Amino acid sequence: MAKYIVTGCAGFIASRVTRLLLDQGHQVTGLDDLSDGYDPKLKRWRLDQFQDLETFRFSQTDLRDLDAVAELFDNDIDAVVNLGARAGVRQSVENPWIYAETNYTGTLNMLELCKEFGVKKFVLASTSSVYGDDTAPPFTEDAATSKPLSPYASSKKAAETLVYSYHYLHGIDATVFRFFTVYGPAGRPDMSIFKFTKAIVEGQPLTLFGGGGSRDFTHVDDVARGVVAGLRPVGYEIINLGSDHPVRTTHVISLIEKRLGKSAEVVVAERPPVDVESTWADISKAESLLDWKPQVSLEDGIASAVDWYLANRELAMNLAE
Repeated sequence: MAKYIVTGCAGFIASRVTRLLLDQGHQVTGLDDLSDGYDPKLKRWRLDQFQDLETFRFSQTDLRDLDAVAELFDNDIDAVVNLGARAGVRQSVENPWIYAETNYTGTLNMLELCKEFGVKKFVLASTSSVYGDDTAPPFTEDAATSKPLSPYASSKKAAETLVYSYHYLHGIDATVFRFFTVYGPAGRPDMSIFKFTKAIVEGQPLTLFGGGGSRDFTHVDDVARGVVAGLRPVGYEIINLGSDHPVRTTHVISLIEKRLGKSAEVVVAERPPVDVESTWADISKAESLLDWKPQVSLEDGIASAVDWYLANRELAMNLAE
């Protein structure tokens, strides 16, 4: 049995990672500030799924509060899985300070505590947004990432470089994951598949920005498996987790329509300058280093997300973004 700290444990991806680690028999200390980046009611719903397990301990703690986070550490921690973050490209334009503080300073706090308490393994959640809009697909981990289009992407790129510094200076083994358009049950209400599903179910107009473009949609269960696989020693590696199969956003809408048996009312709007036209992950490094490949088909993944919405409609329909 290993002991892990998982930050952002009430978040979409981190809650799945927490569940997987608990199911494997490990101990998890989860921390999350339950912030209003999106509706905390959904975060509490996720927490409720494993709150009563003896091997799980929860602390409502802010990553930016170094002293409070330090209280959760001891000298027996096997790894820190730092998935807590402020996410969202468009929202970061409105309040870039909270993104810098949470995503950079929060990561710095966790790395400093790893150094202080002798934690040898660190996992960081990054994002495909670091590739910007000037990289030729499919995106490889060594592609240029010097022109991020949003404060969110910039904060994550900065966090990546900070992790390398601590690997170099203090010997911390580090896996940095760049996630590609993660979706699935209990997904973030500000993400496209949740928003599309809600709009169609509730008979509301659906906004499609710039014709939708294409995205490398990746199911949350596949991502969680990849994160756990990344706990093995790698030195320092940046690794894409994506489907390696980008599809048009309009095709995703058609799959949701088919699952629901209802048609969408689509309103086309101009694409915001912080949105890239398309994403596509080269996942050969994940395959070679972690023996990881996505397993959930887009059709099955869409079905799981839509079915969760329907089963939890009273909660889902009233969630604020």
